[in-house]
Amino acid sequence: MKHLKTILLGLFLFTSAVFAEDDILNKINNLKYQTGSVTIGDNLATIKVPKGFKFLDAQQSQFVLHDVWGNPLNEGILGMLFKSDQSPISENFTYAITYSFSEDGYVSDSDANEINYDDLLKSMKEDILEGNEDRKKEGYPTMELVGWANKPFYDANAKKLHWAKELQFEGDTVNTLNYNIRILGRKGILELNAISDIEKLKLVQTDIPAILASTEFNEGEKYSDYSPGIDKMAAFGIGGLIAGKVLAKAGFFALLLKFWKIIAIGAIAALGFIKKLFTKKADNSSV
Repeated sequence: MKHLKTILLGLFLFTSAVFAEDDILNKINNLKYQTGSVTIGDNLATIKVPKGFKFLDAQQSQFVLHDVWGNPLNEGILGMLFKSDQSPISENFTYAITYSFSEDGYVSDSDANEINYDDLLKSMKEDILEGNEDRKKEGYPTMELVGWANKPFYDANAKKLHWAKELQFEGDTVNTLNYNIRILGRKGILELNAISDIEKLKLVQTDIPAILASTEFNEGEKYSDYSPGIDKMAAFGIGGLIAGKVLAKAGFFALLLKFWKIIAIGAIAALGFIKKLFTKKADNSSV
C-alpha cells in the first residue's frame, strides 16, 4: 500500500506538471502583442513600435518573466519588446527588451562632457571584482566585467543615453551582453534593457537606433518639464547612472545583474523544459 501511494503521488505530481505546462503553453500562444503607438505607465511615455518588432503589455510581460522564464516578480516592468517573428519560447530567440521606470528624480546631465569612460570602466571593473566574495556567499556566480561592448554615448538633445557591457559569468562558455538604454525625464529614468549573449552584439547594435527613436516621454513628463524647487533631484548624474554606484552601495548591483542574466537565458531554458515535458508525455502515452 505504501508503494502504491508513492506511485499514485508521483503520477499526480507528473499530471499536475503536465497540466500546468499545457496552461502556460496555451497562454503563450494567446499572448496579445501590439504594434503602432502604445502608451506605457500612467500616461508616462509613448512607444511607436519599430518595424520588425511587437510589444507586450505590463501584465503579460510579468507572466513571461515570472511564469515562463522563472524570474522573481518585478512590479516595475512596464512591458517588453520582441522581434516580430519570435515568441518567449522561440528556438530562434535572439533578445528581448524590457521597459521599466525608475522614479529617482531629475538626473542632472552637467557631468556628461566631463566623464572619462576609460577611468569609469576601470572603476566599474574593480567594484565588480570586490563584490565577488559577497556574490559567492549569496549563492550567485562570480563575474567579471570584460569591457565596453558599446562605449557610452549621451545624446544631450534627446536626453537619451546608451551603452553596453560584456560580462563573463563563472561557468559560462559564452559571455553575456548587457545593453542599456536610459531616457531622462522630469521625475526619473525610463530604463530599457536588452540582454543576450555577446555573439548577438551586431544584431542589437543594428536595431538600437530605431529603438532609441521609438520611445519618448509624454507632455508633462519630459526632461524639459522639470520644475526646480518642486520636483525631486536625483542623487547621481550621468556617470553614476552608467556605473550603478547607487545600486552598488545599496547592495543591489549583483542581484540586478543576476536577475537580467536569468532573463537572457530564460527563453532557452523554458523551451528546453517544455521539450523534455513533451518527450515524457510521448513516452508515457506509448506505455
